[in-house]
Amino acid sequence: MQTRRLSTRAAALAGAAAVAAAVLATGGTAQAQDRAADHSQTQARQRAAAAPVFLAPRELPPHPLSAWYAGNVTQGLPEAPFCLENALPTTGSSHRLFWTEYDTGASQIVVKAASADAAAKLAGAVERKVRDCAADWQRQNPQGTASWRDYGTVTGEDGAHVYGVHTSAPDSEPSIHLFGVGRDGSTVTIVGWGEMGGFADAPVADFQRTTTTAVIKLYA
Repeated sequence: MQTRRLSTRAAALAGAAAVAAAVLATGGTAQAQDRAADHSQTQARQRAAAAPVFLAPRELPPHPLSAWYAGNVTQGLPEAPFCLENALPTTGSSHRLFWTEYDTGASQIVVKAASADAAAKLAGAVERKVRDCAADWQRQNPQGTASWRDYGTVTGEDGAHVYGVHTSAPDSEPSIHLFGVGRDGSTVTIVGWGEMGGFADAPVADFQRTTTTAVIKLYA
């Protein structure tokens, strides 16, 4: 009887210890999750307060005959950005223009939205605008031709996507444009590149790397 009572007591103590350990483990997990959430919120606040970092000229696709040059970062939107007219808000926007000694040019637009959800919706709307650009241009220029290509997603914080748009009008040189649309939290960036030519002239791989760089360095 004594042995049985001791065994029963030992089992009870072991069970209590297991319950206590489980409670501690659960509490530790909850605390870790709370700390992770607090850290994410702190990072989000810091990013919202920080000024985004723009691309440097050397980070654009190399031009075979010219260096890249850049203007200052300017508040607001560039004048009549191709494919993106009426797609972006002026509030919270800034941009930087790039150029070469030839016809090749580029731009970067950054928009700080009110929240990550708002930024995700904006990025989606911009992508739809780019996908519709060729058809919209064709309707406005029925004598010309236009087409677009989806070059897929690239690495970059909360995601980035690259597209190409080609247009050709009578009595005018054809043009090729590349667009990279990416997001980091509540901030959206759009990189544009363009020159005279066609899809075969587009430096897609280099531009994909440029898009990744643009998104990653926003708040690096």
